[in-house]
Amino acid sequence: MKIVLRSDVDTLGKKGDLLDVAPGYARNYLVPRGLAIFATKGAEKQAASMRRSREVRDSRERESAQALAARLASVPVQVPARAGEGGKLFGSVTAADVAAAIHATTGVEIDRRKVNLAEPLKALGPAEVEITLHSAVRVAVMIEVVAS
Repeated sequence: MKIVLRSDVDTLGKKGDLLDVAPGYARNYLVPRGLAIFATKGAEKQAASMRRSREVRDSRERESAQALAARLASVPVQVPARAGEGGKLFGSVTAADVAAAIHATTGVEIDRRKVNLAEPLKALGPAEVEITLHSAVRVAVMIEVVAS
């Protein structure tokens, strides 16, 4: 059965996608919850309009993310942390700490979930941290963990 998604569904697709799904799934789940409509000629035109607006919005967001990536890559960020002798930290520097330091340094609000740390930083010194600004834009930011 052909349907047009009216909103993003994680396991299925994005708003405006024209999909072929099982009839029971469409009738009993997607349509009653307002997540999809049955595909007619009018609905297909509406889906094309939704896809165009999504592509315009996505390209605008990608451009702003690229500009922000250039800005973040050029600024060194210092993260203050309590440290003992030998440069070993009391605790560790987490993604939330990195996001707060970026906000304090540049004024740019970054969600901690977009900071990609394999594991928390546990020593003083430089580190490179990857930040996902958009699904297509990632930037490596140089972080300097300093003793406070």
